[in-house]
Amino acid sequence: MITLHGTPRSRALRVSWLLEELNVEWRFRFINFAKGDNRSKDFLALNPSGKMPVIEDGDLVLTESAAILRYLAEKYGKGQFLPEPGTAQSAKHEEWVSFVICELEQALWSMGKHRFALPEEQRLTTMLPVATFEFDRAAKIAESWVPESDYLLGEQFTVADVLLTQTLMWATAFKQTIPVKLGAYLARVQTRPALVAVLEKTEAIAKAAQ
Repeated sequence: MITLHGTPRSRALRVSWLLEELNVEWRFRFINFAKGDNRSKDFLALNPSGKMPVIEDGDLVLTESAAILRYLAEKYGKGQFLPEPGTAQSAKHEEWVSFVICELEQALWSMGKHRFALPEEQRLTTMLPVATFEFDRAAKIAESWVPESDYLLGEQFTVADVLLTQTLMWATAFKQTIPVKLGAYLARVQTRPALVAVLEKTEAIAKAAQ
């Protein structure tokens, strides 16, 4: 059984969502940041950075959400969730993955770090408008790329869709402006039954653990 360590609406949502889509056996271990669970000896043994998500699959311990998603899709996806390697579709898929993580997400993480994640003495309120500027710039590019089709690669739902949708949900939670086409894309994809189900499941576990 796969164990996922994280919180419901963090980057761990990317992993829990794909696990639900894959219909594999998995369990959720809630990491309570408020109580310092991420600094516990056991958790730091899994990820010395104290960050999530982390998965355990047998003897394998894996961190970094994009790496986890690729591993799960390759091992359990049965040819779904990733385009065929070496194709133009695969190249565009990797372009989206890289863009979401390096451009779109990094602005949101800057906001998060300077709002709550960094020690108070390291937070700079002047970083927040800079991060908003960076997010808006990246969102404008994503808006020009996002297709009219259901998903980023047409009718195939992929790892890139998981990454982009969760990142846009994060942006919404941070009260960022989502351009029109991206907003329509988000509205379509976040209705997937697996996402709805996994949010209910993980939030119930987190609530019971608090």
